[in-house]
Amino acid sequence: METMIREDVQALKRIQANLESCILGKTDEIALLLTAMLAGGHVLLEDVPGTGKTVLIKALAKSVRGQFRRIQCNPDLLPTDITGVSIYHPKEEVFIFRPGPIMTHILLADEINRATTKTQSALLEAMEERHVTVDGETYELPKPFLLLATQNPIDFEGTYTLPEAQLDRFMMKFSLGYPDAETETQMIVAQSVTHPLDTLEAVSGVEQILALQHQVKLVHLDEAVAAYLVAVSRATRDHPAVYLGASPRATLALVQASKAYALLQQREYVIPDDIKFLAPYVLGHRLILQAEARMEGASVSSVLQSVFQQVKVPVRWEK
Repeated sequence: METMIREDVQALKRIQANLESCILGKTDEIALLLTAMLAGGHVLLEDVPGTGKTVLIKALAKSVRGQFRRIQCNPDLLPTDITGVSIYHPKEEVFIFRPGPIMTHILLADEINRATTKTQSALLEAMEERHVTVDGETYELPKPFLLLATQNPIDFEGTYTLPEAQLDRFMMKFSLGYPDAETETQMIVAQSVTHPLDTLEAVSGVEQILALQHQVKLVHLDEAVAAYLVAVSRATRDHPAVYLGASPRATLALVQASKAYALLQQREYVIPDDIKFLAPYVLGHRLILQAEARMEGASVSSVLQSVFQQVKVPVRWEK
């Protein structure tokens, strides 16, 4: 791998520090968000209201000088409200494309499960292909493009379950959760005068993010570690408690996430511990358990734990 660009790696530290000043006590979750951004993946944040999801996303956009748009999803939202629409201009006698909020660097789709399945499907092309098609014309999205969607796990009235095909296009799914008592005390003291977002300054730019995404591709994945990663993914398909295991797309997502996480840790190579840390967030939402297994108390977490007990770590990395 080429020598890492010191300035870009330092930019990562500054972005991380920025986010940690806004969302206290969530170091791992911030690392996951930055990992997804570096890997070019999308994130589904499933959490109860008021845990700081929107603040975290706004802080990221502000830190990298990225364009930010927010969609508040509801059953009345139409696909064209996201992608944009062609409007006829009578004077010019042509159709003019009016871009939708998806034409941005960072898009927040708030409460995505409140949008109808037809509207949710409007995001699939953008998530996978990085462009949208309106009236037969294709429009490229800005680079980088990161979709961050939220959903409330306890409010099911008026919601539409995300189909498996769309879940599979989210690189990661995780929650922020409640802070502990000490962190919550620090938070109310810090925000008693002003909100951290009000004084947050940009510490990087989208050009540096693109450069870092290129660096991710150069992170080394040893053959033995690659075989270990594939074995973990395949073991989820053969597990007796699992109805639907990790897809090949999930395997590739875990590869990219592992490389990005290694770069975040300022390493030029992936180690098995990277895979162990990321697997619950990259593979977890893609696994469907057998109904009988769920009734007997099995969970995605317990399945992945048994998978890691079953799959042998390469000798070189054994502890």
